Amino acid sequence: MRLAALLALIPLAAPAAAGDFRLQFPLDCTLGETCHIQQFVDRDPGPGARDFTCGTLSYDGHKGTDFALPFLSDMHAGVQVRAAADGVVRGTRNTMADQYATAENADSIDGKECGNGVVLRHGGGWETQYCHMKRGSVRVESGQKVKAGDVLGEVGLSGKTQFPHLHLSVRKDGAVVDPFAPQALETCGTAEGETLWADLPAYQPGGVMGAGFSTAVPDYGAVKSGLADEAPLAADAPAFVFWAYAFGGQAGDALELTVTGPGGEFVSHSEALNKNQAQFFRAAGRRLRGGQWPAGSYTGIARLLRDGQEIGRLVRSMEITAPAAPDTQ
Repeated sequence: MRLAALLALIPLAAPAAAGDFRLQFPLDCTLGETCHIQQFVDRDPGPGARDFTCGTLSYDGHKGTDFALPFLSDMHAGVQVRAAADGVVRGTRNTMADQYATAENADSIDGKECGNGVVLRHGGGWETQYCHMKRGSVRVESGQKVKAGDVLGEVGLSGKTQFPHLHLSVRKDGAVVDPFAPQALETCGTAEGETLWADLPAYQPGGVMGAGFSTAVPDYGAVKSGLADEAPLAADAPAFVFWAYAFGGQAGDALELTVTGPGGEFVSHSEALNKNQAQFFRAAGRRLRGGQWPAGSYTGIARLLRDGQEIGRLVRSMEITAPAAPDTQ
């Protein structure tokens, strides 16, 4: 049987009682460290978007939970997708390319927005769907029985997506259910403990998912790929740049970048967002004006601030080594 693809045609569910149906975390990663939740099910019945907390981590019509990896290099290294509950494989797809969705490849993706993936049937009308998996990584086949925690494949970049992630959809009798608040239909902030998760994943309203040092402001593509970090920098590097890559930004948030070095504060920069941005990066630094950068330890701190309160932080350190003295013998 073919993998269900057109998620936009699936209706929202009526309030769903969880009963004995519980979900395990579906990825081999540490939430808040090596992965994060980029988007939740959209709880706004109108043209806007809001997640189950009434926050902004969703977009209009989104019908699942997106577990994202920081960089494309993490996807290439391999992050396993696991069955969230016992079930039987209803369908799979395993041949679509891992690539960013563009206008040029839109026709090849049309009708297969989920990309490579797996659909599991769990009984009692429950079903889970795992999307955007890596080409060739799917390990199961239709009709196969799986247990919660069994490996289904790996996170990829297939289908309609702009970042490596697992899109997990949960359905009851064919209609989408938000696993974070299954009882609160088209509302938010009223879950009151209702959840399908055996161990409720922590909610993070935004955060810093990557940071590094480079000799120039990096290209955004290099940041997303995980190739922008050049640490440790050479003592004669033409510039010293500290950059950070964040998610869940709201208009008015500030991304603060500071670096301390052997002589104390070395870089200090804060920039406010003028609009909501699902993912973004900022950079700050100094040009070399003759001589060399002082040898020693440098620590960069990236902080995402909302209404003056820190909601995300990442710390990176490196050592600049003094050049070896010339051999006079």
